[in-house]
Amino acid sequence: MADDALNDAASVCFDGPPGVGRIIVSPDCVADGAAYLAAADPRLVPAFATCGQLPLRRRPDGFAQLLSAIVSQQVSVAAANAIWKRLKDARLTGPRKIMWASDDDLRAAGLSRQKIRYARALAEARIDFGGLREAPTEEVIATLTDVPGIGIWTAEIYAMFSLGRADVFAPGDLALQEGARLILDLPERPKERDLRQIAEAWSPWRSVAARLLWAYYAREKSREGIR
Repeated sequence: MADDALNDAASVCFDGPPGVGRIIVSPDCVADGAAYLAAADPRLVPAFATCGQLPLRRRPDGFAQLLSAIVSQQVSVAAANAIWKRLKDARLTGPRKIMWASDDDLRAAGLSRQKIRYARALAEARIDFGGLREAPTEEVIATLTDVPGIGIWTAEIYAMFSLGRADVFAPGDLALQEGARLILDLPERPKERDLRQIAEAWSPWRSVAARLLWAYYAREKSREGIR
């Protein structure tokens, strides 16, 4: 791809305010990011050919999405889906409902003692979710990680999928680490610091690179790496 085509790769995406960058709003945005990455890093081309069209993976923003991320911590995708279904069936996915529910109610839905504490901390934080849509990515991550139970991985996933940030990566994710090992033919799975450095070459489309790594991981391992 010519340099001009690389520079035009964001043509169908929304440009956010300073510090926000491109916002992925449609499958066309993902496809443009994929085209940029294939031209910028030929090592990714076979994986793109194998995986085909990458998923959009846009999610709503707000309290429920962060609660869902807390539910997903340190459990399998299948287990997280089952717990989340029980929470939804019990109508326990809003901040007021979390505050009003008893510990027994939340345990019955599948939350551990630690995750009950995290869910209540999130409800008490009163995050301005509307304001986060316009906030620089660094501010989004700082705001979210200030809440007990929300680490850098959860904040990065939220910025990537709920806010649509095109240039966010989550190098602490084990599936991304394994996907990078497979695609880049590395001798071992890269550590978080190493993968963060590797991903710098995929800016300003790091979140599309993440979609590719997850898709390739799912295909090669026959299991989903992200909920």
